[in-house]
Amino acid sequence: MRSRSQFATIAVAIAGIFALAACGSDQAANDRQATVASIGAQVMPFDLTKTTHTFKKTADGGHQLVTANDPADTEQTTLIRQHLRDEQANFTKGNYDDPARIHGMNMPGVSELAAGYHHITVTYQHQPAGGELDYRSDDPALVTALHAWFDRQVMDHGDHARAG
Repeated sequence: MRSRSQFATIAVAIAGIFALAACGSDQAANDRQATVASIGAQVMPFDLTKTTHTFKKTADGGHQLVTANDPADTEQTTLIRQHLRDEQANFTKGNYDDPARIHGMNMPGVSELAAGYHHITVTYQHQPAGGELDYRSDDPALVTALHAWFDRQVMDHGDHARAG
């Protein structure tokens, strides 16, 4: 039979294991975010540290808003708008190569979105200090894929992104 001190020691050891696992998960997430930021700088013309991505899910798709953190930063605003217009043109042709290069070829949702592009409407519009892409589909599987895609981007971009 084990003593109370032995149970206490085991409990502390188990808590330590969980704490280490949590720290490892945080470190892995931080490493992934650093990698995404580095690759993103090669794909996106604007500065991630000067901008914010907001991903808002809707019943039929979602909105991707990118804005300059400083509304007076016309350089970042111009670069955001150029990039989002280019991505809108790519996405309407089923070309999701840029997000796949940034987040990985197995990024959740991206293969489904690329395959089902003809059932997704992607529109662009200017927003104050940036721009927005609006995604809509009548196909529930594509909406689910879009939401998974949004979730990964929020996770991968860390402080540079948020759910809306």
